[in-house]
Amino acid sequence: MKKLKHIIIFMFFNYLALGIGSMLMNNGPQTDWYLSLNKAPWTPKGWVFGVAWTGIMFCFAFYMSKLSSQYRGLDKQLLFLYTTQWFLNVSWNYIFFNQHLTIVGLVVIILLWLLIGYMTFKYITKVKWGTLLIMPYLAWLAIATSLNAYIVLNN
Repeated sequence: MKKLKHIIIFMFFNYLALGIGSMLMNNGPQTDWYLSLNKAPWTPKGWVFGVAWTGIMFCFAFYMSKLSSQYRGLDKQLLFLYTTQWFLNVSWNYIFFNQHLTIVGLVVIILLWLLIGYMTFKYITKVKWGTLLIMPYLAWLAIATSLNAYIVLNN
């Protein structure tokens, strides 16, 4: 029962991040600014981002639940890492799409990727096969970082 509670809590906060991030984008992907950018040839269709993030946050909720159950709750370091990734994830949308600060956005997404990479390897012995649940997040951030970097370098 406690594990289900953790899953629900992490689902709530993960999807809250997606919702706030979407609001902070201010319709960014449909703006003239974004549409006029020279984007990477491997940029997915717009709908792929929504599907990807929905799945990633679903898996991440299960990962965090599995990890927090290993600690019988959130220890201070895990809470700090989760909160930091939450704020980095949400703020990227505002920085990149709303403020058009592509270089700052690149720094933020690199920090987010490094943080998720750190979590992946730091806790691999705690969650073992559960590490597979964070891999979509890590992989998608690598793609998203390359898309942001392409925009920085080609615009």
